[in-house]
Amino acid sequence: MATASAGGPLKDHPAVVTAVLSVVGYALVIGTFLGFVPAAVFPDLSLQQVNRIADAIAVINTAATLLLVAGWRFIRRGEVRKHAASMVAAFGLILVFLVLYLTKIGGGGTKEFVGPQLPYYGYLAMLAVHIILSVVSVPVVLHALVLGVTHTPAELRAMGTHRRVGRIAAAAWILSLSLGVVAYLLLNHVYDWRFVEALLLPVGL
Repeated sequence: MATASAGGPLKDHPAVVTAVLSVVGYALVIGTFLGFVPAAVFPDLSLQQVNRIADAIAVINTAATLLLVAGWRFIRRGEVRKHAASMVAAFGLILVFLVLYLTKIGGGGTKEFVGPQLPYYGYLAMLAVHIILSVVSVPVVLHALVLGVTHTPAELRAMGTHRRVGRIAAAAWILSLSLGVVAYLLLNHVYDWRFVEALLLPVGL
């Protein structure tokens, strides 16, 4: 992805950069769920707005999945520039997703599945895999991205690390996003749900 071979903090210490970015990402999500982020940070969302954000998130995740699949195909064909553009675009969409997701959780709330037991267990299983993959893939995805944007294609081929890490990152990412979209469809368009408003701690608590 990169076009220059000059060194720098990002290029010389990709593991450190990955760790820092991962910690920041985890802190934002966990802080929002636990109520450590002040409620004033988030807009006060109505149920209708929460539903629209959920729809937007599903569209974004679907587009990101398609970009990841396209990026995978591009690199298998040796089309490095198209691969890089697809992966960076997918990551950009995930950042948009993160902003919308945290806004929905912090300013609105969550929806709980209401339906027959068998589909409910299937929904929980998909949701669990989606969440676990989302959590554990963060450092892997970030590491592949950091390597990609700081090294030239020739350097990446010589290292081999980006290729190995990228395969794992793309596979985990695609599966996680796909399951997330299926879970969204089951929750919002196939079965019923119950809305649970956000319970954030007041500022200073």
